[in-house]
Amino acid sequence: MIAGTSAATSGTAPRTEAQGVTVEIGGVPILLRSNDADFRAMIEQRYAGFLNPSAQPANVFRIHLHPPSAISPDEDAHVFRNDSVWRFERGDFRAEWDAKTRRGHVHQSANPYAIDTVLRITHSLVLAARSGFLVHAASAVRNGRAFLFAGASGAGKTTMASLAPEDALLLTDEISYVRRQEAGYFAFGTPFTGELAKVGENICAPIAALYLLAKGPQNRIEPVARTKAARALLSNILFFAEDPEFVELVFQSACEFIDLVPVNRLTFVPNADVWEMIG
Repeated sequence: MIAGTSAATSGTAPRTEAQGVTVEIGGVPILLRSNDADFRAMIEQRYAGFLNPSAQPANVFRIHLHPPSAISPDEDAHVFRNDSVWRFERGDFRAEWDAKTRRGHVHQSANPYAIDTVLRITHSLVLAARSGFLVHAASAVRNGRAFLFAGASGAGKTTMASLAPEDALLLTDEISYVRRQEAGYFAFGTPFTGELAKVGENICAPIAALYLLAKGPQNRIEPVARTKAARALLSNILFFAEDPEFVELVFQSACEFIDLVPVNRLTFVPNADVWEMIG
């Protein structure tokens, strides 16, 4: 797959099959089954552009709805494992997923934030076994190459996404989906949105560079030493689980990424001129 081509089936009208909706992100289709037609319609609307009803699902979740919870979806999710079975818990949902059978269950209220978090956690676990990860970074494709912009809250991820020129295609303004392919590391579009509330394009492209963001009085790009680059990348990767095996896989992926992708410090003034330095 290359930039400009959909990572899921293009031109296919959204539809449900066997009381389920298949959401494909990063080339990984996940079937979400529910008997509730309104909930399925909500999933189709929320993940429009990332639906692939013709795909053979790599993972299947059966969703069981219960009355709304007063617990805020902003609290942290807890993820732990017993053998091959992972459990995800937060106030508004409980989920279980077997990494061997690729089957799971979700008990949640009928809100989009619960299933959104379940998908993020599941993809983080799947990616760990494929030399990939989810990272707090905006990303966009320009001239067939992907550029990632990482940083803590307020560093400028949303700003860089909003300043992107017309010839750049936004993959995400919040969480970048990074996966190792034979040709190197690729970034994929996601429906996971941040402050812009804009769904990314469902395409992928080889990653040309990772920029660590900092706002300053002038635009400047400086290379980052390998050790500092690895430390900065790891600090921005989404770690839902503290499982030692999972952590080791992500650590290895981060080191491989740093060996293959240039990492630079991008100090910038928040205006569109900064993009002329990038791609």
